[in-house]
Amino acid sequence: MTTATRWGILGTGSIAKQFARGLADTPDAVLQSVGSRAQDSADAFGETFSIPTRHASYEALANDPDVDAIYVSTPHPFHKDNSILCLRAGKAVLCEKPFTINAAEAKAVVEVAREHGVFLMEAMWSRFFPAMQQVKKWLDEGAIGEVRLVNADFGFRAGINPESRLFNPALGGGALLDVGIYATSFASFVLGPHPTRIESMAHIGETGVDEQNALILGYENGAMALLSSAIRTSTPHEATIVGTEGTIRIPTHFWRAAKASLKAGDREEEVEFETQGNGYNYEAAEVGRCLRESLLESPTMPLDETIALMHVLDAVRAQWGLTYPME
Repeated sequence: MTTATRWGILGTGSIAKQFARGLADTPDAVLQSVGSRAQDSADAFGETFSIPTRHASYEALANDPDVDAIYVSTPHPFHKDNSILCLRAGKAVLCEKPFTINAAEAKAVVEVAREHGVFLMEAMWSRFFPAMQQVKKWLDEGAIGEVRLVNADFGFRAGINPESRLFNPALGGGALLDVGIYATSFASFVLGPHPTRIESMAHIGETGVDEQNALILGYENGAMALLSSAIRTSTPHEATIVGTEGTIRIPTHFWRAAKASLKAGDREEEVEFETQGNGYNYEAAEVGRCLRESLLESPTMPLDETIALMHVLDAVRAQWGLTYPME
């Protein structure tokens, strides 16, 4: 594949709009089609973003011959079926996080992608920001020695609406799947996706989902990650990586990092990057790169790691006794 990636967007919600805006700033990418469950919705979305093809069903989008890759933007419980629909039609898939409701669903989607030889990636956009790539370079060069401790938090205060995506169990609501995945993925980015010990606590709110939680992940070498997320508590959104020789800090919004600092002995560095576009363009560009290089998954967000992360979230929810109706 040497030409521009022709994108389709499955769903027309707020995150779909953000991705559409990101595609406008993505080199070698064209927003070709949108799929909705109703023609009116598809047409309205298409008018807003000047999309030439508007489908009244997800099946029509999946079978659109002018589409190379599809961004799945529907609520959590629908990711599995929507992704499998597109994969079976031979379309590359970028699926919004959390990848699925649980690890069993994640494994099922990955199996279809591998069976059909089609590209698939979890849309963990954080991984692809330039500041996060700089953090990775510092870690790879051993700038702070052996990593011993990771801290990350992502919490905000939302008004309670029992029918909304955040608070409705039938939509996979709660802090862990919505924003806790960012903190958990960050810990995996630094320490790997296979903690040997998991301890956690949550406040389950009146609608039956976790409104606030805290996780401690322990690793084989003794390193730990302290993570928290919330949908009823605003937090600083900071991330810190402490090693035997120094510290890396992302001072704010680690999940869309624009700056990071390193302090190790006499060495002090601070980087700040001007975000190109709205940030969704970075993950879209990665999909395009992988397709041009005939890769079936991204080395930055590999599929086995996505499955392992869902296993961690499953183990955490099991400690709370929190299951969703579709499980």
